[in-house]
Amino acid sequence: MSKIPATQARPLSPHLTIYKPPITMTMSIMHRITGGALYFGTLLVAWWLVAAATSESYFNFVDWIFGSWIGRLVLFGYTWVLMHHMMGGIRHFIWDAGFGLEKHTASKIAWATIVASVLLTLAIWIIGYMARGA
Repeated sequence: MSKIPATQARPLSPHLTIYKPPITMTMSIMHRITGGALYFGTLLVAWWLVAAATSESYFNFVDWIFGSWIGRLVLFGYTWVLMHHMMGGIRHFIWDAGFGLEKHTASKIAWATIVASVLLTLAIWIIGYMARGA
């Protein structure tokens, strides 16, 4: 057996520094992450419901937290996570029906998932603020 000289260049395996993940892979990863994040957001919704059922003072405390700038930022993020995961589910439903499996179509649907989730999140918050009169 011959030894390979240390100075000889060896082929590199694809890794994050040289491999650009396709949008479909990124959206698959994001779908899993948003699914996990929904557990946290659902705990927040349950906390709010428990506070509403407990006492007025406790509800006012939780409402104050959710109404703070950090609380609203978390709720905005939860809204986006919910919309993004829903759009990813619709994307998978389309694929399960046998449509959009071509590479270029799958990429377009993945980009549409991002755009739709952002637009839906903004629409929900704009309509919500308009309904409150704020």
